[in-house]
Amino acid sequence: MSLKKIDVRTLDQILEKMINTVDSSKSEIFQIGEQCRQEYETLSDELKEVKVMVSQVIDEGEDLEVKTRQSRRRLSIVSQHFRDYTEEQVREAYEIAHNYQMKYSMNLELEKQLRRRRDELERRLIHLEATIDRANNLVSQTSVVLNYLTSDLKEIGSALEDAKEKQDFGLRVIEAQEEERKRLSREIHDGPAQMLANMLLRSDLVEKVYREQGIVNALEEVKSLKKMVRSSLSEVRRIIYDLRPMALDDLGLVPTLRKYLERTEEYNSGVTFRFINLGQEYRLPSKYEVALFRLVQESVQNAIKHAQASEIHVKIDMQQDSVFLIVKDNGKGFDVREKKEGSFGIMGMRERVDIIDGKITIDSKIGEGTIVMIQVKFD
Repeated sequence: MSLKKIDVRTLDQILEKMINTVDSSKSEIFQIGEQCRQEYETLSDELKEVKVMVSQVIDEGEDLEVKTRQSRRRLSIVSQHFRDYTEEQVREAYEIAHNYQMKYSMNLELEKQLRRRRDELERRLIHLEATIDRANNLVSQTSVVLNYLTSDLKEIGSALEDAKEKQDFGLRVIEAQEEERKRLSREIHDGPAQMLANMLLRSDLVEKVYREQGIVNALEEVKSLKKMVRSSLSEVRRIIYDLRPMALDDLGLVPTLRKYLERTEEYNSGVTFRFINLGQEYRLPSKYEVALFRLVQESVQNAIKHAQASEIHVKIDMQQDSVFLIVKDNGKGFDVREKKEGSFGIMGMRERVDIIDGKITIDSKIGEGTIVMIQVKFD
């Protein structure tokens, strides 16, 4: 189904109203949270003071309790032997006991009031803390919604454009597959097939030379024929290697990359390669090895064909939970922000990286070369 261009003016108006409403709600929630936070700080200070007062009252109460018991014992002794004491001494003992009892009772009542106030403050602080947390969560959630409204939804046009590009990319992939089949057909026809036809003719020539010129000249023809066979075999192996290097299945990613770069350097005079393995060397699941190899292959071919680089560095760092790849060249570079019509190489690389849940970063400037960084993490 073809993608049509959509007028999003009405949608933008609706989004603007939604953004204003959400932004206003966010401000109100933030104000509520700030008010609760200020009240929380005030009550926290009061709670500290109340706790200090409770501690002081308890200490005073313990002292008054001791003095009250002592005064009661004194009053009890005086009451039992009142004949041995004067009236003034009896009255003094009674008043002292009464005063300490009153102070102790008042102290207990004050302690109860302070404890109630302390408990009330602690309950209010818990309630305020929960309100502040809810306000913070709501502010955070509204921020996410606001960000979604102001960024993601406003990029609908860009998303549609990306979808169109992916549709074009899919069609381009189909075309590229057909072109690749044609290229392989031409290569096999012009290369190995033509060489096999020539070898058949040369084999007939060997028989003729043997009959007419003798064994020595026939052996020379056989040597020439063997050279042609080696060339044909090398060409067949090159075609097979381009389709899928068998070393990838047999040896793994690092040895295959090393061999690929050596062969590529042989086929491209004037281009120097440097391969560095910084980490461990172990086998990865097949899908990762194939994807990473193709990504390096694509980066190298871009550097040779498009960037016209003379030096290409490939670094790989394999750890137990990740693989990090860098392909750096000294080519002419390009503007990464510019999208060339009909160019799907970088998009294809990004699609391949997405398949293995990796990340790719392409850094390039005109005249300063290109750096391709690929990172894949494993669970």
